[in-house]
Amino acid sequence: MTATLGLITSALVWASDANNRKQVELDLEDQITPRFTRLNAEPDVEVSKSTEQSDTSPFSPPSFETTIQKGDTLSTIFDKFDIGYSQLLSVMEADLNVLALDTLKPGDTLRFWIDEGNGLLNQMEIEFSLAHKVRYERDGDNGFGYQDIQVKGDWKQQVIKGEVHGSFSLSANNAGLGSYQIAQIADLLGDKINFARDLQAGDEFGVIQRVQSIDGKLTGNKEIEAIVINSRRNKISAYLHDDGQYYDANGESLQRAFIRNPVNGYRITSGFNPNRKHPVTGKVTPHNGTDFGTPNGTPINSTGDGTVVMVRDHPYAGKYIVIDHGSNYKTRYLHLSRILVRTGQKVSRGQRIGLSGQTGRVTGPHLHFELLVNNRPVNAMRANIPMADGIEGDQIKQFIAKRNELDIMLKQLPTLAQSEGKEDNLASPSS
Repeated sequence: MTATLGLITSALVWASDANNRKQVELDLEDQITPRFTRLNAEPDVEVSKSTEQSDTSPFSPPSFETTIQKGDTLSTIFDKFDIGYSQLLSVMEADLNVLALDTLKPGDTLRFWIDEGNGLLNQMEIEFSLAHKVRYERDGDNGFGYQDIQVKGDWKQQVIKGEVHGSFSLSANNAGLGSYQIAQIADLLGDKINFARDLQAGDEFGVIQRVQSIDGKLTGNKEIEAIVINSRRNKISAYLHDDGQYYDANGESLQRAFIRNPVNGYRITSGFNPNRKHPVTGKVTPHNGTDFGTPNGTPINSTGDGTVVMVRDHPYAGKYIVIDHGSNYKTRYLHLSRILVRTGQKVSRGQRIGLSGQTGRVTGPHLHFELLVNNRPVNAMRANIPMADGIEGDQIKQFIAKRNELDIMLKQLPTLAQSEGKEDNLASPSS
């Protein structure tokens, strides 16, 4: 993803009491990046959870609610509502498997439910958008469990067409594309076209994207289905296939290949398991990654090309790194002893990014590695990852049929600059 296309600032968040102070860094974005998750399966609400909790919203209104402002800290928010530091730590412990607290940004909403009898926090909810909430609920005397709630909503196809006048990013933005989508296009097609040199005034482009709404309100979640750029030299295109990866018009992969393991020659000590019993607490909590038995100081490599989007020192996850590989792929590397990259840095597949360790809450030195697809953890050892292969067999017929349908949609509408309004380009809900 092109770092220059989005402005990212940062602030320090302190979780503290009189005797203990822990620094947690949160990203603050002037333009909040959509947290897109593809939800193809029913029901309309998809919930990932660590305990057997209710999937419905609380019946009672929250005791407190606040919208995060720039400069807010978790500790000051908890102090404001007289919620103790030990309860903050319990929530952070439950958050270890989602690390949602590290992604809080201005504009996100926090809600708290307090037990009127004992004054303790019963439940806390983060609302990132209409489509995404994370809820932490007290689980008896065992701390908190969590629910990661994704709402399917309604999706409509939107066709955006425009001409290049000035830079491609400015022209695409004027046509109606956001900075996140523009960065995704630059990442997908950057090996096929030089956006600064190869495009000339009057060259045309078209994009089909799916746009999510809930109860008629846009959530900000979008997914690009097709991109076509017609320059005077040639035609460049990309199409989303059913496997979640992008291919050119001939079905050849546009995404750089991944390697499956971030370390070489070390055995897996604990695999991906949504029902694992935690070795320290004894509670049944999801293990959303793969553990490798690496000694302290073992070199850790990035599994693909990408951009470092987060570097943290977490009381439970330890020192960790998050890399955005574009096209809805991210990887996380936890419990490091040393971090060798910085936020915003471009990294290559196989590049050393850190050294393994035993920081955070662990029983011994190891690497915890996670692969996220559309912000959802998947089994990195079995998941369908970009391998730079083309579409083969019966799948190519299905791909070409869908490609032809999308091309017809792009040809049916005039250039967006000549149409009366962007909302006229919303097609019927997609299946």
